[in-house]
Amino acid sequence: MQTLLWTIIFLGTFFAMEFMAWFTHKYVMHGFLWVLHRDHHHKDHDSWFERNDAFFLFYAAVSIALFYFWSFEGFWVGLPTGLGILAYGITYFMVHDIFIHQRFKMFRNANNWYARAVRRAHKIHHKHLGKQDGECFGMLLVPWKYFKRELEARK
Repeated sequence: MQTLLWTIIFLGTFFAMEFMAWFTHKYVMHGFLWVLHRDHHHKDHDSWFERNDAFFLFYAAVSIALFYFWSFEGFWVGLPTGLGILAYGITYFMVHDIFIHQRFKMFRNANNWYARAVRRAHKIHHKHLGKQDGECFGMLLVPWKYFKRELEARK
C-alpha cells in the first residue's frame, strides 16, 4: 500500500511540475525575473551558460530540501515528492536543453509527431524576443494545434 501511495505522489508531483514550469515560465521568467530569462531569447552572449540556467537551482533546492526532511526529519512524503521534482528536472533538461536547443548534440534524429510538435511550439515561443506577447510556455504539453498539425502532415 505504501508503494502505491508513493508512486501516486511521485507521478502526481511529476505531472504537477509541468503546470509549475508553465506558470513559472509565463509569470516569473517572462515577468519580474525577465532579467535572468532574457539571455535565453537573445543569444547575445558567448558563454555556453546562460543566466536563465539559474532557474534550475530553485527547483533543485526544493527537491534537496524535501530529501533532507524525509531523511532527517521523518517527513515521509518528502521522498516521492522530491523524486518527482528531480525526475521532471531531468526530463526538462533532456527535452529543453538537449533535444530542443541542442546544447549537447544528441537526439538530433528524433522525428516523430510528438517531437516535431514540441519543437515547433518552442520555436514559436522563441520568435517573440521580448517578454510580452509570448505563447507556448509549456514544455511537455503544448497546445493541441501543434500536435494536430504534425498528425495531419503524416496523412
